[in-house]
Amino acid sequence: MRILIRYFFRGVRLVLAPVMLISEKLSTPKSVERTPDEQATVDQACQSLALYQFRTCPFCIKVRKEIARLGLNIETRDAQLDPAHKQALQEGGGKVKVPCLKISHEDGRQEWLYESDAINHWLHQRFG
Repeated sequence: MRILIRYFFRGVRLVLAPVMLISEKLSTPKSVERTPDEQATVDQACQSLALYQFRTCPFCIKVRKEIARLGLNIETRDAQLDPAHKQALQEGGGKVKVPCLKISHEDGRQEWLYESDAINHWLHQRFG
């Protein structure tokens, strides 16, 4: 019975994944406009950020939309398909849970921010 349930949900994911990705592409907002100097400053600040995510996770899609809306160039790391990123997330953040924003501070310490709402709030405060 467990195998049947497992395969059922895998089938559902196979059907929904392309729909979710197409929906993300069609509904992603335009980014804010900045002067080239302002954008260069934002890009420099984004160098210390990395988003650990799964491609079809709805909460990750929510964060990626906010990143696009704010016009941020944040590196995305797929913790589902790349074992090295999954291991880094486990070791650094303490759990394999996405979305997770890794914030590297200038003093060398690293902060791991979980939950899509918390990440979006932090991004909006920092770059909004």
